Amino acid sequence: MDQALQARMRQIPAIQELYRQLQWERPTVWQKEGLNQVLVEVREEVRNGQAVPVLDRLLERIRDAAQNLATPSLRPVINATGVVIHTNLGRSPLSQEVMDRVRQVASGYSTLEYRLDQGVRGSRHDHVGALLQQLIGAEAAMVVNNNAAAVLLALSQLAKGYEVIVSRGQLVEIGGSFRIPEVMAASGAHLIEVGATNKTHLEDYRRAVSAETRAILKVHASNFRMVGFTEQPTTADLVTLAHEHGLVMLEDLGSGVVDAFSLGGYVEPSVREVLAAGVDVVTFSGDKLLGGPQAGLIVGRRKWIDGMKKHPLARALRVDKMTLTALEAVIRLYLEGRQGELPLWQMLDANPLELRTRARRLVARLRRNLPELIEVVAELGVSAVGGGSMPGTTLPTWVIALSGGGRPVHYLEAELRRGPMPVIARIHEDRLLFDLRTVLPHQESALRQAILAAVGAIYEKNEQ
Repeated sequence: MDQALQARMRQIPAIQELYRQLQWERPTVWQKEGLNQVLVEVREEVRNGQAVPVLDRLLERIRDAAQNLATPSLRPVINATGVVIHTNLGRSPLSQEVMDRVRQVASGYSTLEYRLDQGVRGSRHDHVGALLQQLIGAEAAMVVNNNAAAVLLALSQLAKGYEVIVSRGQLVEIGGSFRIPEVMAASGAHLIEVGATNKTHLEDYRRAVSAETRAILKVHASNFRMVGFTEQPTTADLVTLAHEHGLVMLEDLGSGVVDAFSLGGYVEPSVREVLAAGVDVVTFSGDKLLGGPQAGLIVGRRKWIDGMKKHPLARALRVDKMTLTALEAVIRLYLEGRQGELPLWQMLDANPLELRTRARRLVARLRRNLPELIEVVAELGVSAVGGGSMPGTTLPTWVIALSGGGRPVHYLEAELRRGPMPVIARIHEDRLLFDLRTVLPHQESALRQAILAAVGAIYEKNEQ
């Protein structure tokens, strides 16, 4: 190290002096780590020819680093995007009643694997299995940690080492770049593709059946829509073909709506109707159109699901007490006819006129405190179901559109993400849009405060 560089390095205050300046007599682990991180950065900056930051700026960087480290990574946010089942933001939110049940169970011991009536070891499958059977009308049911796991377990139990027939038009990619062929390969089943991307006929399946075939798998294309010159056999036709050859009929529904649900001409097939068509095993998600926690639900014939419960993968893919408690509470709401109390259905069923009232009220309150250069209006917009459900369909909504202030709106969008209560909005045509459909009513005050704080921060930076 040359003498000039050594001289600059000596200008960096000593650690104890920084602690004294920060007035941290007993620094926390986060404060220590924040200070160390900033010192590493500053030393690297000095090596690259930069000057040592002035003391006030250095202390500010250390405080910011310590605060960032002390802030949990998994945090609540306000979803103002208008995407109801937002995969990146945790999919379906849970109601206060459901969370109260989770808190009661998780804060102490529970009957996770214990039978009170007999005083002996029980099974965690019992807590939601019977309720799912009652809700869906299935012979048996079980729960694993997500829908990909449900498909993996079903194929591993039913078709490992054997062939499974799937239409080419259904070899979909799910979240995180995972694809159905990859899940099948991991299960040990051999994929037999039939038909073309846009058209698969029943005869294509029939010709593919061999002595090595164990099952037919139908995958619901829940995250995209194919239109035009297309064709796929009905579930009922595939059931008939499968059973004629002694095969198991599987269907991966993905979104997993309990009752038939249509929107904008798009009809989401329900778990009940698919089972009623004779499908042997159906898999679907718990945190999409069911409105519950992340889980993979498996319903269908008892002889197949009982085997899955005993499979070694079942233990690796099992869910914990908090997921089971939340799922049980959600299923009970359906059985009691109270599913409309779930945030998912409150948002999907929200009346555009009520959203207009909320949007206009919030705009009026914002205008009292926003600078004149900031334009804020309430206007019509569109929301999306999201979560890979009902692709291409939209819901009419009302949004708050904000623009102006002398800087591009992406600066404001970034400031909102960095706030104490992060707000996730969307940018359209150089305006920042806040969709009230996905902003829970009790979050409106926090949204208003976040917008005002972000605008204030932007103006302060402009002045600097």
